[in-house]
Amino acid sequence: MVRKVGMVHSVASLVPIFNELSAELLSGVEVIHLVDEGLLKDILASGKITPGMPRRFGLLASFAKESGAEIVMLTCSSLAPLVDAAKDMVNVPLLKVDEAMADEAVRLGARIGVIATAPTTLGSTSELIEQRAALPGKKVKVETVLCPGAFDALRHGDTETHDRIVKEKLNELMTRVEVIVLAQASIARIADQIPENEREVPILSSPRLGTQRLKEKLESLG
Repeated sequence: MVRKVGMVHSVASLVPIFNELSAELLSGVEVIHLVDEGLLKDILASGKITPGMPRRFGLLASFAKESGAEIVMLTCSSLAPLVDAAKDMVNVPLLKVDEAMADEAVRLGARIGVIATAPTTLGSTSELIEQRAALPGKKVKVETVLCPGAFDALRHGDTETHDRIVKEKLNELMTRVEVIVLAQASIARIADQIPENEREVPILSSPRLGTQRLKEKLESLG
């Protein structure tokens, strides 16, 4: 019997990224993708999680379960709080894509930089890092950096401007922290554009680490 996992995305362009990672890390596992771009648009408009969002995510996760998914991962960091809010709505484990990244950041340093292009992601990612640091009783200092203009540039198809803005902020942040977290899966590819010899500190992104954690969770189910 083919094993299945579900992924809920708030940006359709993330599907091929996670398909590539799944082919590498989840060989033989079928991935069921569900996309609701309205969730991200709504949180960007309101600046917060609204009452109806957990139910919407819960429904999407339920659809994945009905298709045979044993675990469902939410790939949007801005919406990560929905995993906790919806955990009692679905009878399969729910996973945040950035949980493994937060754990690795806490392991690597006490001064952690968080960089994002969407303001809603900064708060949720910072809170997650602090929550994960509290589990082993480690004290961390989180510095958040927003990349003004980058999100709008990407939304209008100007990837060159988007990447330039993010890389400028990354270079500045590297001088002040011990490890950097790229808070959105949509900017993960930018880490690959920075040569190893120019990385003053580790730069972490969620897609690969999240998919690896998903594999571990699936294997733990037997």
